[in-house]
Amino acid sequence: MRKIVFLIAKCGLSHPFISLLKSNDKKVQENAVTTLLNLSISNGNKNSIIEAGVVEPLILVLDSGSTEAQENSAATLFSLSALEECRVQIGRSGAIKALVNLLVNGRLRGKKDAAAALFSLSILHENKARIVQAGAVKHLVELMDPSAGMVEKSVALLANLSTIPEGRIAIAQEGCIPLLVEILETGSDRGKENAASALFQLCINNLKFCNLVLQEGAVPPLIALSQFGSTRAKEKALQILGHFRSLREATLRKGKP
Repeated sequence: MRKIVFLIAKCGLSHPFISLLKSNDKKVQENAVTTLLNLSISNGNKNSIIEAGVVEPLILVLDSGSTEAQENSAATLFSLSALEECRVQIGRSGAIKALVNLLVNGRLRGKKDAAAALFSLSILHENKARIVQAGAVKHLVELMDPSAGMVEKSVALLANLSTIPEGRIAIAQEGCIPLLVEILETGSDRGKENAASALFQLCINNLKFCNLVLQEGAVPPLIALSQFGSTRAKEKALQILGHFRSLREATLRKGKP
């Protein structure tokens, strides 16, 4: 079956399905995007599907398709973005704004598909600023409410966005620091790792943000994480605690006559 799927894309047979994404018939559009999602799963097909011009029609579906078609469009973009060269084209296409809209307005599956696609796109450095500029941080912070069922995916994406200055500013401005500290205590293992990664970036790059993290009582959960967390979480917790210690020692040295 995989060989058949690969041959379909290799022979250029994805083109008719891409054309059908522009159909006014919502069911036809839905079936076409579902087929393309299945074709895109094979790594050997991704480049040929991108080169056939799928991105703009997928954005059209994200903007105006049925609920299921929108979700499958986001899932297709996630699948295609597994390749770096595809991340470049998708990021430069305007798809990020459409994915952020789905993150806001979609049902839970759509939100998860959009967050997964945005996370994959954010692996490419140039896409991080685009995601921040599209207003994603505000909505990711809102989705950190446990009742939304999106905490882990939101924190993972925020951790990636915290590696650029505009991402850190947006995270602080949207009131995310207390939520990240809370996740150090109550989150899943993966959530704690990503919360610690985001807090580490905030602390080492901006003294004001570092003080905000301290004011939120981050030291006790960081100590606990440094002792009982996963390997990655321990490493990040120890790095943050070490940074706190260095700041304190520098302050004491300045205070000496």
